[in-house]
Amino acid sequence: MLEEKARQIRRDIVTLVHRAGCGHIGGDLSVTDILVDLYYKQMNISPENRKDPDRDRFVLSKGHSVEALYCILADRGFFPKEELLTYSQYGSHFIGHPNNKIPGIEMNSGSLGHGLSLCVGMALAGKRSKKSYRCYTVMGDGELAEGSVWEAAMAASHYGLDNLTAFVDRNGLQISGTTEYVMKQSSQERRWEAFGWNVLSIDGNDLPSIDAAVELAKRTKGKPTVIIAHTTKGKGVSFMENIAGWHHRVPTDEEYARAMAELEAQV
Repeated sequence: MLEEKARQIRRDIVTLVHRAGCGHIGGDLSVTDILVDLYYKQMNISPENRKDPDRDRFVLSKGHSVEALYCILADRGFFPKEELLTYSQYGSHFIGHPNNKIPGIEMNSGSLGHGLSLCVGMALAGKRSKKSYRCYTVMGDGELAEGSVWEAAMAASHYGLDNLTAFVDRNGLQISGTTEYVMKQSSQERRWEAFGWNVLSIDGNDLPSIDAAVELAKRTKGKPTVIIAHTTKGKGVSFMENIAGWHHRVPTDEEYARAMAELEAQV
């Protein structure tokens, strides 16, 4: 079941961040369910076809949540899990943002506001070369203060990129507080509609809702789809949930034990 896989990945994330002594654990946990649905069910991507011109493309625009992506790629077999033991160590390819020297990573990311633009280019190339692949990106809601996001949104609508699906990880928090305090964006759905996108608004921590939205995006013709995924920062660990301080914080040994006990008890 995907739900059990998501719980396993959350345990892997907490362990990776604790062991490495760094990581954006709150956003990792909020975005886990989206990545699990994409990588274990929806996307045509695997270790075997990762260089196939017809593979689906994924860009983690909110690249600071890379720990979640690394754990999934390791679990899918893109590289040996043992390699994650080097995460954040000197000389390792496994750094704090996606690095395309690692199998399964399409593009470097982390400078916020660029992932959607990259996917627009990939999707447009797919259209013009008559390829069947689809492009996916996940952005953070704080990231949407970047003007380049909206330039890309305009272009995607203009070119009718119905092979492009963008997620917004709408957990409402960023490193310096709530998104509404830093840069108000309460009209998220109306903004994307105004840019000509098909807009879906879902519970982003509910796997059936995520899956249904991705399927609907696949059937939508003539325009790109954005899925506003309302999530909980720190999802799955009670004392991390909805706390801005867990945007970038490492659990102590005691907190790690508590977090793992909670995650292991979930059914």
